[in-house]
Amino acid sequence: MPSSRRFGRFEARIRIPRGPGLLPAFWMMGDRGDWPANGEIDVMENVGDHPGTVYGTVHGPGYSGEDDTGRGGETTIGADLSADFHTYAVQWAPDRIDFTLDGTTYKTVTPGNLPAGTTWVFNDQPFHLLLNVAVGGDWPGAPHDEVLPQEMVVDYVRVYAP
Repeated sequence: MPSSRRFGRFEARIRIPRGPGLLPAFWMMGDRGDWPANGEIDVMENVGDHPGTVYGTVHGPGYSGEDDTGRGGETTIGADLSADFHTYAVQWAPDRIDFTLDGTTYKTVTPGNLPAGTTWVFNDQPFHLLLNVAVGGDWPGAPHDEVLPQEMVVDYVRVYAP
């Protein structure tokens, strides 16, 4: 299987860490060019001191950072996501990306959601997967020593062809 893919279903079953200053993420980066022109799909991000909220976001030229389409693209559940494993996924097609948590779609992004005059960069290149836990920074803020060490436990990562 190639290390990068274009379109399909991308999912991971993960138990995320919890605590101030932690930002666990399962995300995808376009293979061509520099950020944000190459595109980024955040399958899952969580701010560690908001354990019941998951964010799904896309970034590209003209819609990154504070101007991305991720604002309002979160879902809050009535449970602590760090207490158990959950399945985070995107179903990615040339003109649509659906974000799911445990099989339920909570956000859909299409070219029509992008700011006027910007380009949909999710239809002409493969993307590669990344999983990480960021510690500190503007978002999620400073970590507290008493929450460290932490770990993000990954049960599986699966990629399905369209």
